[in-house]
Amino acid sequence: MVNGHNPFSALSRESENAPTEGKELRPRSCALRRNPNRSAAFPVSRRGVLSLGGAVLTGMMIAPRRAAAALSVDITQANVQPLPIAILDFIGSPGAADTARAITQIIANDLKRCGLFAPIDPAAYIEKIASVDAVPHFADWRAINAQALVAGRVVRQSDGRLNAEFRLWDIVAGSQLAGQKYFTTPDNWRRIAHIISDDIYEKLTGEKGYFDSRVVFVDETGPGQRRVKRLAIMDQDGANVRYLTRGGELVLTPRFSPSTQEVTYMAYGQGQPRVYLLNVETGQREVVGNFPGMSFAPRFSPDGQRVIMSLQEGPNSNIFVMDLRSKAMTRLTNTPAIDTSPCYSPDGSRICFESDRGGSQQIYVMAAGGGPAQRISFGEGRYSTPVWSPSGDYIAFTRIYENKFAIGVMKPDGSGERILTEGFDNEGPTFCPNGRVIMFFRDPGGNSGPSLFTIDITGRNELREPTPNYASDPAWSPLLS
Repeated sequence: MVNGHNPFSALSRESENAPTEGKELRPRSCALRRNPNRSAAFPVSRRGVLSLGGAVLTGMMIAPRRAAAALSVDITQANVQPLPIAILDFIGSPGAADTARAITQIIANDLKRCGLFAPIDPAAYIEKIASVDAVPHFADWRAINAQALVAGRVVRQSDGRLNAEFRLWDIVAGSQLAGQKYFTTPDNWRRIAHIISDDIYEKLTGEKGYFDSRVVFVDETGPGQRRVKRLAIMDQDGANVRYLTRGGELVLTPRFSPSTQEVTYMAYGQGQPRVYLLNVETGQREVVGNFPGMSFAPRFSPDGQRVIMSLQEGPNSNIFVMDLRSKAMTRLTNTPAIDTSPCYSPDGSRICFESDRGGSQQIYVMAAGGGPAQRISFGEGRYSTPVWSPSGDYIAFTRIYENKFAIGVMKPDGSGERILTEGFDNEGPTFCPNGRVIMFFRDPGGNSGPSLFTIDITGRNELREPTPNYASDPAWSPLLS
């Protein structure tokens, strides 16, 4: 149940009279577009494509009927029972069979790793569906407790492009929930899989997915005292790791722009810290400025036009914001304390930050233009590294108490605090694009090094994120466009 309604029945009705659609998937720097072979083609962003919703493939709509029991995926509760879902091997045309199988596996992994879905072992399937156009025999799928079914096909066209399509069926109601075609170059097959996962996630939960996104992080190699740190980027599932810097300078705390595929980060090259802007697609880098007194990571404003940071002034530090166009700096705090780690709310109206103005590190919230600040953390221990959820409903933090480092969330007014995970040296929370999963890093110390982990905001589903080496300081991108 999402926001008090059944996502299956609501979205089934929305799909009833939807037209056939095909979408062309371009490289990451371009937008998704309508099938150019259809009339009235026009450019549309990926978010726009997915928000159209309910596009159904020709001739396959089955009139929905009332389900015997309401289906629901409640993504806000800690006692979520993963939804049993059957994911058929996508059918591949000659030359596309291996790609079809790989796409199937990525979809199954995406849905399983998020913790909301339980892919059913194919050995349990009763019906063997040989065509994506076939209407399932729903009784056979109910017999194995499947509540949703995914079928798909991948065709390599004469022009070399891939045509990937899928259908999502509501087994309980006996109706098709979604159907979509995507066209792309063969090297974009992984993105097709993640976008299909996002489609399925949205139809079954009522919220946007987050699988078609990336993570920038600090890759660490070598012994602890001579650790080489390089900026790296990967898909959210750990695939396609690519290095953005060569390791010749110390890099710290990368942060994604909310509006472009750019990151801002700190680097120590000649002993003085510099803040850089880096386009992760082109590799173009520019210096934002030299900030000898910077005490924590810079972060973008929601519109990507400003960077907020804290600068040290003697024993204290205060919060400043820089306009990236004019390079003008504006002071936001002026206290005899350490104000640091600022982060904007998603609407840009407020910031959260940590400060010891009350005697110990705590989290405060104030207007984005400065002014009085309200303390919102009152639990035992010290609070640090606050970060606002993209959905605006939570602030994540690190809490240090009795030598334990916990990752938790609270509402922006400080209520509803929950610890999601704790252990030795958990740090650096970052939200996925829909705000339902947090990534952080954990460093056990000793002869080991840091690793990346994810956990959902219920605290139920913690997973280690695969990386080639030690990894720290993750920052999640917005959905790719």
